Amino acid sequence: MVDPTSDIGDVDPEDAPACAVCGAAVTGDDHRVRSWVEDSNVEHRHFCDDDCLEEWDG
Repeated sequence: MVDPTSDIGDVDPEDAPACAVCGAAVTGDDHRVRSWVEDSNVEHRHFCDDDCLEEWDG
């Protein structure tokens, strides 16, 4: 998988992270990432578009 803390850009779907909502490969420049610290660990989730992000943020 591509380093989740870097720009994803155009990558092969096999190397891309999966959207936390729909499971689609997150590729291209339209993706969104949410990061936070929980119990001294950095957590992050990738989303393929604003709709999936909004569904997750609920």
